[in-house]
Amino acid sequence: MFRIGLFIATNIAIMALISITFSLFGVQGLLAENGVDLNLKALLIYSAVIGFSGAIISLLLSKFMAKRSMRVQVITDPKSDTERWLMHVVRKQAEHANIGMPEFGIFDSPSPNAFATGWNRNNSLVAVSTGLLQHMPKNEVEAVLAHEISHVANGDMVTMTLLQGVINTFVVFLSRIIGHVVDRVVFKVERGHGPAFWIVSIIAEVLLGILAHVITMWFSRYREFRADAGAAKMVGNQNMIAALQRLKSGPVDAGLPKEVSALGINGGSLKALFSSHPPLDKRIQALQQSR
Repeated sequence: MFRIGLFIATNIAIMALISITFSLFGVQGLLAENGVDLNLKALLIYSAVIGFSGAIISLLLSKFMAKRSMRVQVITDPKSDTERWLMHVVRKQAEHANIGMPEFGIFDSPSPNAFATGWNRNNSLVAVSTGLLQHMPKNEVEAVLAHEISHVANGDMVTMTLLQGVINTFVVFLSRIIGHVVDRVVFKVERGHGPAFWIVSIIAEVLLGILAHVITMWFSRYREFRADAGAAKMVGNQNMIAALQRLKSGPVDAGLPKEVSALGINGGSLKALFSSHPPLDKRIQALQQSR
């Protein structure tokens, strides 16, 4: 779950910062064309700037944030047989997927997990946990790496950025309309905007953001099936199934930190609508049916 959690957390923070900056500079005042009615065209442009800026900047910062938050030790000069083997596997799989060689690293965590992130197919980062290396044999580690390489090859981070940008835009757009309507109809403000507009807009943005998160997580679950299928083509169905079964029956997963918990191989335990990963049983079943 690592990549999406980090991506969404950064995205929300950047959206809030841009929104506050616009307010300080009076940009939001331009949304009231005549002081009475909302200028919907200006509002849509305003919403798109905030929405897509948050998503795009989050994408560009994804590798840096991932390295810092998870204390990833990037391997540039392998010093052990395990590191040399891992680098060889990543290089071989990257060539197979026709992408640039990703940066590769290891992060210290007892939980068996891995993630990939980066702003494009040829500038990515793939990392595995120490727990994964301790609890999985080589064929299953190779399957997990293939799953992450498939995420990169499928361009999942870029697609997520576009989806998140569109969702952000409509969340901001609709929340301001709701705030405007409540301000006019309930509080009878005839010109400009009163405190109710800002308060209701913020509340609406939070509630709409939660609903929009359901859409984001649906796409995340969908792409997990695609990444599993891509990995199965690289290393074989049985190896990918074995890796997922190991995650299911292995040690209890303490999970990745909340802010970076959406793009790992192992998906956590959130309720179905808000989970970034399908249940392991469904992923295994999908692979078994694709034979």
